[in-house]
Amino acid sequence: MASTTVTSKGQVTIPKVIRDYLKLDTGSKVEFFIDENGQVKIIPLNVAVESLSGILHRSGMKKASLEDMEAAIYKNANDWTGY
Repeated sequence: MASTTVTSKGQVTIPKVIRDYLKLDTGSKVEFFIDENGQVKIIPLNVAVESLSGILHRSGMKKASLEDMEAAIYKNANDWTGY
Protein backbone atom coordinates (compact mmCIF):
# COMPACT_ATOMS: atom_id res chain seq x y z
CA MET A 1 0.00 0.00 0.00
CA ALA A 2 1.24 3.51 -0.81
CA SER A 3 0.27 6.73 0.95
CA THR A 4 0.74 10.44 0.36
CA THR A 5 -0.14 13.78 1.95
CA VAL A 6 -2.73 16.29 0.75
CA THR A 7 -1.32 19.83 0.33
CA SER A 8 -3.12 23.02 1.36
CA LYS A 9 -4.28 23.29 -2.30
CA GLY A 10 -5.81 19.79 -2.21
CA GLN A 11 -3.03 18.33 -4.33
CA VAL A 12 -1.37 14.96 -3.88
CA THR A 13 1.66 13.34 -5.44
CA ILE A 14 0.78 9.92 -6.76
CA PRO A 15 3.42 7.54 -5.42
CA LYS A 16 5.86 6.21 -8.03
CA VAL A 17 4.78 2.60 -7.55
CA ILE A 18 1.19 3.61 -8.43
CA ARG A 19 2.28 5.83 -11.37
CA ASP A 20 4.32 2.95 -12.75
CA TYR A 21 1.46 0.46 -12.30
CA LEU A 22 -1.01 2.80 -14.06
CA LYS A 23 1.61 3.78 -16.68
CA LEU A 24 1.17 7.47 -15.86
CA ASP A 25 3.60 10.01 -17.29
CA THR A 26 3.78 13.79 -17.04
CA GLY A 27 0.56 15.17 -18.52
CA SER A 28 -1.39 11.93 -18.12
CA LYS A 29 -5.05 12.37 -17.27
CA VAL A 30 -6.88 10.44 -14.56
CA GLU A 31 -10.48 10.30 -13.46
CA PHE A 32 -11.76 9.81 -9.93
CA PHE A 33 -15.11 8.28 -9.09
CA ILE A 34 -16.90 6.92 -6.05
CA ASP A 35 -18.10 3.33 -6.49
CA GLU A 36 -21.29 1.77 -5.13
CA ASN A 37 -19.46 0.85 -1.89
CA GLY A 38 -18.32 4.44 -1.27
CA GLN A 39 -14.70 3.75 -2.22
CA VAL A 40 -12.86 6.29 -4.36
CA LYS A 41 -11.29 4.85 -7.51
CA ILE A 42 -8.71 6.38 -9.84
CA ILE A 43 -8.84 5.46 -13.52
CA PRO A 44 -6.04 6.35 -15.96
CA LEU A 45 -7.30 8.01 -19.14
CA ASN A 46 -4.05 7.47 -21.03
CA VAL A 47 -4.79 4.36 -23.03
CA ALA A 48 -2.35 4.31 -25.94
CA VAL A 49 -3.82 3.36 -29.30
CA GLU A 50 -1.10 0.74 -29.68
CA SER A 51 -2.36 -1.08 -26.58
CA LEU A 52 -5.78 -1.53 -28.22
CA SER A 53 -4.35 -3.48 -31.14
CA GLY A 54 -6.05 -6.83 -31.48
CA ILE A 55 -8.55 -6.48 -28.62
CA LEU A 56 -11.49 -7.24 -30.93
CA HIS A 57 -9.85 -10.21 -32.64
CA ARG A 58 -11.64 -13.53 -32.33
CA SER A 59 -10.26 -16.92 -33.31
CA GLY A 60 -11.13 -17.70 -36.93
CA MET A 61 -11.97 -14.08 -37.75
CA LYS A 62 -10.60 -12.92 -41.09
CA LYS A 63 -8.86 -9.58 -41.35
CA ALA A 64 -10.91 -6.86 -43.00
CA SER A 65 -9.35 -4.82 -45.77
CA LEU A 66 -9.83 -1.09 -46.02
CA GLU A 67 -12.22 -1.74 -48.90
CA ASP A 68 -14.25 -4.16 -46.73
CA MET A 69 -14.50 -1.55 -43.98
CA GLU A 70 -15.51 1.23 -46.38
CA ALA A 71 -18.17 -1.02 -47.96
CA ALA A 72 -19.61 -1.89 -44.53
CA ILE A 73 -19.70 1.78 -43.53
CA TYR A 74 -21.37 2.73 -46.82
CA LYS A 75 -23.95 -0.08 -46.53
CA ASN A 76 -24.87 0.73 -42.94
CA ALA A 77 -24.80 4.50 -43.46
CA ASN A 78 -27.37 4.08 -46.22
CA ASP A 79 -29.50 1.50 -44.38
CA TRP A 80 -30.84 3.62 -41.51
CA THR A 81 -34.52 3.40 -42.50
CA GLY A 82 -35.11 0.29 -40.38
CA TYR A 83 -34.65 2.18 -37.10
